[in-house]
Formats: sequence, C-alpha cells, structure tokens
Amino acid sequence: MDKTLNAPRALLAATLAVALSACSPNPAAPDPASSTASADASTDAPAATAQDAFFDRLGALCGQAFAGTLAANEPPSTTPDAFEGKPLVMHVRECSDAEIRIPFHVGDDRSRTWVVTRTDDGLRLKHDHRHEDGSDDAVTMYGGDTADTGSAGRQEFPVDGFSREMFSREGMEVSNANVWAIEVEPGEQFVYELARPGSPRLFRVAFDLTRPVTLPPAPWGADSAPAPAAD
Repeated sequence: MDKTLNAPRALLAATLAVALSACSPNPAAPDPASSTASADASTDAPAATAQDAFFDRLGALCGQAFAGTLAANEPPSTTPDAFEGKPLVMHVRECSDAEIRIPFHVGDDRSRTWVVTRTDDGLRLKHDHRHEDGSDDAVTMYGGDTADTGSAGRQEFPVDGFSREMFSREGMEVSNANVWAIEVEPGEQFVYELARPGSPRLFRVAFDLTRPVTLPPAPWGADSAPAPAAD
C-alpha cells in the first residue's frame, strides 16, 4: 500500500481523537455545587460553648443526690448559723434541655431550690424559696445571669436588677453586691458559692460526687416527680 496515502488518514484520526477528548467531561473535576453544600453543612453545626458543656455536666448528675460540707462561711457569724452542724444534701431532681432544678436541703429545711436555666445569652441561676405549705417566701427567685462565657467547670451569676429591687425592698441591701457561682468537676465535686466582691463575705458548700446518697424527700412546693438517674 502507498504510504503517502496513509499519512493524511493517520493525521485525520489523531485530529478527531483530540477533538472528541476536548468535548468529553472531566470525571475528576469537583462539582462546585457539591463543594458549596459540604461547606454549608460544616458551618451549620457550631461547636459547643463552655456554657453548653457546663449545662451538660449538670445534666449528667440528674436523678442523683450528694452530701456536702461547708468549705467556707466567712466572716464568722455572731449568731447561730442556719448551716453550721446541719446535714447538707443537694439533689439534681428535675432536668430538661432548658432547665435543671436542684433542691438544697439543710437538715429538715427543704425550702431551697437552685434553678439553672438556659437563656438566649447564656445561663441564669435563680433561688426558689418556699414555705412548708409550698407558698412562695417573701424573698424568692433572686439570682442573676452569666456575664461572660465562663468555663465548663465554673459559671458565675452576678446579681440582677430584679433581685436588687427585692433585696432593697426587704431591707437586705447588703445582698445587692452578690455574685453566685456553681462549679462542677465530674467524678469529683460540685460547689455552690456566694461571694460579695469588696467584702469578706464568702460562702461555699462542696458536695462529694464520688458517693451518691439516698434521695431526700421532695422540696417544699414540688409539684412533679423526680427524674430518674441519668444513664
């Protein structure tokens, strides 16, 4: 066969192959829409905050009770103190995604419940005080909101305006500087604290999380059953 005729044919075949390959889609090229969707999915799940982690630590104690001891109670009282020499027990009794209620029993006095609530801006601590018949005490639902992110182990709650107004009305102006705090070290201790910056006042109760105790009776005014122990 004449080789001079075969050359144009070979050139034509090579040209057609190049043209066809240029028209074919590249299977390795990423899909822009898919990449965008993946990026959006990764930004839809924000990392947990320190306050979320703290709230989860509280929730992990749900359904359990723990005995406590006075770690600080300054300055020393000149009159009989309501907490000295009394059994101190806290019970993480009611838990939801938005609120955790923790009755604090001082001997036979079941009037106190700490209420930790999620807010749009952080966390809130309130003190629900009741009489034995379940009615509200004159000084109740005082507390405050977090002013910063805190940490997974400690959150502070400076006194809020509602509480200052109530304290002033009830002749308790000294409490207008209160800052409360709760600390949770899993498997170690839970601490409730009241401090008064600028004064020597410091009250701390530390609860041993290594040894759960028998559940106490319901707090005064309770209208729901206690939660079961967390898994």
